[in-house]
Amino acid sequence: MIRKTLLLASAFALFAVSVQAEERYKVIRPVIIESGIAGEWMTQLSGPVRARVLRKVERRQVQYRTVRRAGLFSRPVVQQVTYRAEKPPLEQMEPQFLPQVVAYETKYKPGTIIIDTNNRFLYLVLADGKARRYGVGVGKPGFEWAGEHRITRKAEWPEWNPPKEMITREAAKGHILPAHMEGSEANPLGARALYLGSTLYRIHGTNAPWTIGYAVSSGCIRMRNQDVVDLYERVKVGTRVIVI
Repeated sequence: MIRKTLLLASAFALFAVSVQAEERYKVIRPVIIESGIAGEWMTQLSGPVRARVLRKVERRQVQYRTVRRAGLFSRPVVQQVTYRAEKPPLEQMEPQFLPQVVAYETKYKPGTIIIDTNNRFLYLVLADGKARRYGVGVGKPGFEWAGEHRITRKAEWPEWNPPKEMITREAAKGHILPAHMEGSEANPLGARALYLGSTLYRIHGTNAPWTIGYAVSSGCIRMRNQDVVDLYERVKVGTRVIVI
């Protein structure tokens, strides 16, 4: 009996040493925080739990993600923790997309609007080799276009009547669009609209200013509301518009 007890004690001691060794030498993997996901579940927390989580995030201020490359071992990469707000403040817009006068040599006469869809800029040609430049949102893949038109109509706080094709397309994605929407701050056309020829395309404002600089629309050229108001006051019906 005594011998059996001693054997059990020895086995337990060896197991404890093994566990300690495993704990000492095991690989501690970095915590992976997917960008954007933390922001979603964080909003569901409240009270002391939320406060503790926020304190931890503030203390760390880093995130780890694993980069895997063919033929290479995985290795952690340190990054700042950043959560993109759904509606970032306008002052955080990239500086190049804010209105500014720039040097711009062109064969077109002052007063012409030139839209560079690749670089997401709209230029209002001025005299002396200059232009007033604005940041814009342009057509997403599959909705790009180029051509020349004239402004045939101007509207303040325009109504929105989405085309049947758009209504059908968005319904297939689970997005139900209204057949008609009165002009308002909630209207996707924003504060002003400049209609291009007899097309369905417009230069218009947007209630989603954080999309400026991206290919996001169904072909229309969108601007921040304050920028489209500024442009609206500077151009007339009949203005030539070149989209490249």
